[in-house]
Amino acid sequence: MLTENQTKLKELIKQSKHIVFLTGAGISKPSGIPDIRGADGLSKRQANDIKYGATYEEIVSHSYFMMETAKFYRYYFNEMIYLDAKPNKAHLAIARLGDKATVVTQNIDALHTRAGSKDVIEVHGSTYKNRCLGCHQFYTLDEIIKLRDENGVPKCPKCGKVIKPEVVLFEEPLNEGDIDAAVNAMMHADLLIVIGSSLVVNPAASLPFYYPGKNFVIINKEPTPLDARASIIIREPVESFIDEVID
Repeated sequence: MLTENQTKLKELIKQSKHIVFLTGAGISKPSGIPDIRGADGLSKRQANDIKYGATYEEIVSHSYFMMETAKFYRYYFNEMIYLDAKPNKAHLAIARLGDKATVVTQNIDALHTRAGSKDVIEVHGSTYKNRCLGCHQFYTLDEIIKLRDENGVPKCPKCGKVIKPEVVLFEEPLNEGDIDAAVNAMMHADLLIVIGSSLVVNPAASLPFYYPGKNFVIINKEPTPLDARASIIIREPVESFIDEVID
């Protein structure tokens, strides 16, 4: 038996021709990936500050990567890579919509792509994409794990230079092409569904302002700064809710 909100959303999804999903860490938590910025992740962040001798913001920065590459990769492989994580029901449900849906995600876990979604814009990059800083050769996640040297740093077998994840670190600009694509998707959507995002970190916080429509749905455990603009607000668990409203 569907709830009232599920029934409303199910009908909106059926009627819509171009749906944009803006997703954050909350959609991947059922897959076993913690929200490092959320309240649940606070104690782990504090423990890691002591363990690694630096804060999350310091370690996951461009300057730290360049100056302390081995320490960066120690943190990266221990705390940011989840090889056992698999797409959950929410990722798979969105993928069932096919060309009808565009996914704009803050997540770097590639779970939307792995679930089968074709139009995915990863505004913060992906741990599954890596590139040599020297010759620019592309490498997969599986490949860089095997290419780590004695210090745990992936090195390019072609030129010997360090391989860097194509994720946006602090102090680095976002990819303009990805942001332009995300804005364009928002402007042409007839339904916007935010899932698992606090909507306090840019660019995610600003993207919904480009959506001109009236059907704006927020599915998030906690209140967001844009709740007043939403036509439907849902606090229920993400995974089962989305799975049940998408055929």
